[in-house]
Amino acid sequence: MIHLSIPKMACGGCASGVTKAILALDPDARVDTSTERREVTVDTVSNQAQVQSALAEAGYPSTPVA
Repeated sequence: MIHLSIPKMACGGCASGVTKAILALDPDARVDTSTERREVTVDTVSNQAQVQSALAEAGYPSTPVA
């Protein structure tokens, strides 16, 4: 399970963009976004670096949540 902070994810449209970027990487991923906390939790076979790279390419840089 990957838990990331995404400061630029402020609205539903942003959450949709984040979800699309992750699903493009792994179509079977389970993505749970929270625009209130500006965080995403991802259950995926991809590793954290791959997910963060896909998000950065989509314009949503992220950092791990402890």
